[in-house]
Amino acid sequence: MKHLIGAHTFVSGGPASAIDTAEKLGFTAIQIFTKNNNQYFARDLTEDEITEFKEKLGNSNVKFVVSHDSYLINLCAKDTAGLSKSRQAFIKELERCEQLGIPHLNFHPGAHTGLGEEEGIKIIADSLNYAHQKTSGYKTKSMLEATAGQGTSIGYRFEQLKKIIELVDERERMTVCIDTAHIWAAGYNIRDQKEYKKVIKEFDDIIGLNLLKCIHMNDSKKELGSRVDRHDHIGKGFIGLEGFTNIMNDKKLEKVPKVLETPKEKDQKEDVENIKVLLGLVKK
Repeated sequence: MKHLIGAHTFVSGGPASAIDTAEKLGFTAIQIFTKNNNQYFARDLTEDEITEFKEKLGNSNVKFVVSHDSYLINLCAKDTAGLSKSRQAFIKELERCEQLGIPHLNFHPGAHTGLGEEEGIKIIADSLNYAHQKTSGYKTKSMLEATAGQGTSIGYRFEQLKKIIELVDERERMTVCIDTAHIWAAGYNIRDQKEYKKVIKEFDDIIGLNLLKCIHMNDSKKELGSRVDRHDHIGKGFIGLEGFTNIMNDKKLEKVPKVLETPKEKDQKEDVENIKVLLGLVKK
């Protein structure tokens, strides 16, 4: 089995620097921030930055790139000003991805902060419809990420992700990302082989594996169903090697790019070790 695999990669020297790092470390799939993830907005990308990124990517072994949006964005923010700011920032993130030729913008659906899940789901879909209208004709897709359900976060049940997609006018612009630590914390047992098969079937029945375009490969520091989002190194958490053995040997997921979001230092040597562990789980 040949997996597209890598990690969230730093862009301290601009977007193209992530490609340099990926090549050095042997990644074939990466996730990046196209701007500071703790800010709503950033200066525009220069033509040189865009050209350099595209050229380096085209000449590299990296076959999949996804961008993660700012952690500040909440597409179902309770206050009107916060919601407007989040929507405008999300549109800017889509613009940056489109400029760089990045096919997916990964994002957490949002936290309803007291509005209730049903209302939150509706507002998220409204936000996506607004953003898609403002970016008509874009190739970049909006990638919903399954969450752990911490606090009032929406997206911890596959049914919630489905409802959001059903309320989006341009459904062809929607894709989905599973985060292993998130779904584990949300109560989906991917460690037990029998239960794992049920989880994947449930995802396929509710959302469809055809929409699954990325998996965040993270072990969990917290127990099954804890609803707490804490990432750990592969095999060091509660999911354990058993859970990742299930994923790495699932023919249905063989072509889905797998990206680490585990703790790391600037040289990302931890990512190299985690990838080695993951590839070592593949049965010959």
